[in-house]
Amino acid sequence: MIQETNAAGLITELDEVSERVIDILPDSAFIGVCRGMPSNVDIEAATKRKIPVFFTPARNAQAVAELFIGNVISFLRHTYSSHQWLKDGKWNGDYLQAYVKFRGNELTGKTVGLIGFGAVGQRIARLLAAFDCKVLYYDPFVNHENREYEKTTMERVFSESDIVSVHLPRTEETIGLIGAKHFQLMKQEAVFVNTSRAAVTDREELLRVLKERRIKGAILDVFYHEPPESSDYEIISLPNVLATPHLAGAPFEVEDHHVRILNEALFKWKKDQTCSIRELYNKRELETKG
Repeated sequence: MIQETNAAGLITELDEVSERVIDILPDSAFIGVCRGMPSNVDIEAATKRKIPVFFTPARNAQAVAELFIGNVISFLRHTYSSHQWLKDGKWNGDYLQAYVKFRGNELTGKTVGLIGFGAVGQRIARLLAAFDCKVLYYDPFVNHENREYEKTTMERVFSESDIVSVHLPRTEETIGLIGAKHFQLMKQEAVFVNTSRAAVTDREELLRVLKERRIKGAILDVFYHEPPESSDYEIISLPNVLATPHLAGAPFEVEDHHVRILNEALFKWKKDQTCSIRELYNKRELETKG
C-alpha cells in the first residue's frame, strides 16, 4: 500500500511496522501509532532513518479508570455471582436469603494503592474522590502536585491498601516486579487489581495467594497468554477472581480519543517543525541526530 500510494506517512494501531516496511517509506515520512506505547514499531530502524514515531498516550485512560470503578464495585457487592444465582432460579428461600448470602462492602472510605501513577492512575484517583477514598501511590517518575494523593513505597502501598491496582507498562524493568514479598504484605481482606500487563506480576505467587485465600481476591483484565491458556484459566476459574477479557481500553470512544491526540501532535509537528511534542516517542534520539 505504501509503494502503491507513495504515502508520506503511515498510521496504524496493531500492525507490525518492521524495518522492511520502514525502509520503503520516503525520507520525509512519519509513523503514527494509535496505542499507548508504539511496541509494534521497530523504533531503532525508524530513528536510523530519522523518521518520527508518534503515539497516543492516555487515549484509554478514562476507559480503564471507569472499568476499574465498575469492576471494583461489582466485586465488592458480588454483582456477577448474585446475577447468575438469580438467573439460575436459586432464590427459593425467604425474602432475606439473597440479602444474607451476598452482603458485600462499600468502596467509600477505602484506601486504594496505585502502582504506577501515570495518566490512568491519576484518572482513577480523581474518580475515587467521589468515594472519599485515601489514595496512596508508588511511581519513581511522578511527583503529583495534589497533596491529597500520597506518594510512598511499594511496600507501604501493599501493606496499607484495601485495594491495590497495577498500572505499569511491560518493560525489562517491570517484568516480574510484583512478587511474593508484595503479596505477603497485603491485608487478608484486600483486593488485587491488574488492568495493565500480566507479566509485571509473578504468576505462581498470585495463584498461590488466591488459592490459599490469603487475600480477598483479584480483579484481572490481562493474562499471561492472550487468548488464555490452561495456566491462565487456572487463575480465571477461581471463585475469588473477577476476570474480563482485556476490555479495559475497548470502548468506541477510545478511537475518537486517539484520533484527536494523534492529529493534534501531527499538526504541531508540521506547523512548528519541533521535536518538543509529548506524543513523539523517539524525540531524544531525533534531537541527538539533529
